[in-house]
Amino acid sequence: MILKKHLYLKQNVMLLLFICKKHVYLLCSCLIFSVLTCYQAAADDYLPWSETSLEAYGRAYDRLHKMLKIRKLQFGAPVFIRIFKLENELELWLKDETQYKLFKTYIICYNSGTIGPKTEEGDHQSPEGFYQVNASQMNPWSKYHLAFNLGYPNEYDQHFNRSGSALMIHGRCSSIGCFAMTDYYMDEIYTLADAALSGGQQSFQVHIFPFKFSHQRLKEYKSSVWLPFWLNLKEGYEIFENSRIPPQVGVEEGRYVFDSLPSGNRVAQGLSIPYQ
Repeated sequence: MILKKHLYLKQNVMLLLFICKKHVYLLCSCLIFSVLTCYQAAADDYLPWSETSLEAYGRAYDRLHKMLKIRKLQFGAPVFIRIFKLENELELWLKDETQYKLFKTYIICYNSGTIGPKTEEGDHQSPEGFYQVNASQMNPWSKYHLAFNLGYPNEYDQHFNRSGSALMIHGRCSSIGCFAMTDYYMDEIYTLADAALSGGQQSFQVHIFPFKFSHQRLKEYKSSVWLPFWLNLKEGYEIFENSRIPPQVGVEEGRYVFDSLPSGNRVAQGLSIPYQ
């Protein structure tokens, strides 16, 4: 309930910012200062914000609500993100009462490197795997418009001594190792992620895959050194494809393992599917 109040306060700040574009600056400055003070006190430093993030909220709000109404989804619903590097796509999913529904597929503006995971600092690769984003990873002050940190290296990456830092999804359509979006798209993505966290979601998952898994695609890359790794990623991919619920992800002995919901059955099947 408290977190939902944060969302309502943020909506009020956004409205005041737009009123100020057209009305008396001094009066509006006083109103904004008062509301921001209330918001900061209520949020208790839980979610960062900036004028950039609030203005992005204002720009995206109307069009997001129109799309949400068409798809019968709620603003502030839990978020889930999937990225497909070869297709250059970012999918944003929102939760309805029981499952996640695809809200929108965004074209990634720029992504350096090739398919295959990031292994070391400076390799210009973007990561692949299963990542978690919480409020502390949101960056409304980014020099790349708006951003959130993916949390690379995660537990799996650390097991293999992979290095690198500050791997983000951000705006400005320019990057080395991150996933860069247009500012227009980032307004929407950041606003929905921020609204979900403000609405009570503790963190959201970001699943990053080399491509959309199919027998034909894996056959095409059967000689890749990364095929065993990709088959492990495919296990988590298929759980979501079948259930429309992101699995709980863990790491055991250098492999991703999954608890599919709601059954809770552990998936750790190994390389049981040949691609010849």
